[in-house]
Amino acid sequence: MSDDNYAPSFMPQKAEAKPKCKISASRKLSLKILLLTRAMEELEAEKAACEEEKVRYLGDKLPPLQLNGLNMEELQNIVKQMHSKIETVDEERYDCEAKVIKNYRDINELKLKVQDLGGKFKKPALRKVRVSADEMMRALFGSRSKESMDLRANLKSVKKEDIKQEKELNMEVGDWRKNVEAMSGMEGRKKMFDA
Repeated sequence: MSDDNYAPSFMPQKAEAKPKCKISASRKLSLKILLLTRAMEELEAEKAACEEEKVRYLGDKLPPLQLNGLNMEELQNIVKQMHSKIETVDEERYDCEAKVIKNYRDINELKLKVQDLGGKFKKPALRKVRVSADEMMRALFGSRSKESMDLRANLKSVKKEDIKQEKELNMEVGDWRKNVEAMSGMEGRKKMFDA
């Protein structure tokens, strides 16, 4: 076995390089220009076809008027017919505009919903950070706070005697039967008003 033909499985293989593009930059530019000119020609042809379709449609819907040799009543009838057609066309146009406006509103609402559901504005996951009080004060106040503040000094201190007195008061009020017997009758009501 020769070393050239044998490659152990644990050795990395060289990735095959993609073949380079054989089209020169000037050729690419000329192709791009040709594509753009072809697109412009097709766009112009499409506009011309649209105009021809419009003229044909109007010719079918509105035949040319022949007003020669008509008396006054026939002309008035033609004008009334034209007014009625104009009214129906205006109603259709108004309905179409209302539908288009409604569709635009619906599209905008759906876009907003998609943005909200898509999570475009994701909140980043918060990390737990251990910061001492001094570091926090430095971060909040910057270099102004050079001396360290003792946050525990401002806390209220509670004495053990106060806690014992509160417990004794709670124990006295705790039995509700005594309170009911004391408050029953006129004496109890009088005590309530006196207190």
